[in-house]
Amino acid sequence: MNLKGRKIGFGLTGSHCTYDAVFPEMEKLVEAGAEVVPIVTFTVKNTETRFGKGEDWIERIEKLAGRRVIDSIVTAEPLGPKEPLDCMVIAPMTGASMSKFANAINDSPVLMAAKATLRNQKPVVLGISTNDALGLNGVNLMRLMSAKNIFFIPFGQDDPIKKPNSMVARMTLLKETVESAINGVQLQPVLVERYLD
Repeated sequence: MNLKGRKIGFGLTGSHCTYDAVFPEMEKLVEAGAEVVPIVTFTVKNTETRFGKGEDWIERIEKLAGRRVIDSIVTAEPLGPKEPLDCMVIAPMTGASMSKFANAINDSPVLMAAKATLRNQKPVVLGISTNDALGLNGVNLMRLMSAKNIFFIPFGQDDPIKKPNSMVARMTLLKETVESAINGVQLQPVLVERYLD
């Protein structure tokens, strides 16, 4: 599929250890001619971790996308009626954001943009990165998997011995998943042996 001219929202949540795997995939969308609209949670913007400072990640995102990030609920809301997206990606998507999204809570710019996209009956692609996908958050994962217009970057256990409840998306399949989702199809197989990557 040709992504040239497609408007794709790209939301990042607070799985800081996953950013290095996600940025090359965002770059692939840009190289394919998509208009990437970066959206971040408050955690991405305001947190400093061993993986970097929020302000540095924001600078990198803006340089890559060629536009300012959307970093407030107010500036994310127009992505529904006024400035609709062709597809919304959330990668990485933490367990906390997954839980909120599954229960219709939109308390961040990323979740507001996702809700707005669903309201327009457009696809939302999720790239999960959570230590609790096979724990208490499993019910939220299954709720989202059964929901209309929600698609998943194929995912699997990243460390079944030390972190048996943890699952992470194979981010290298992001672009392919977006292309498939725009056509209304879940990329298969959705469950992969992620720990072998």
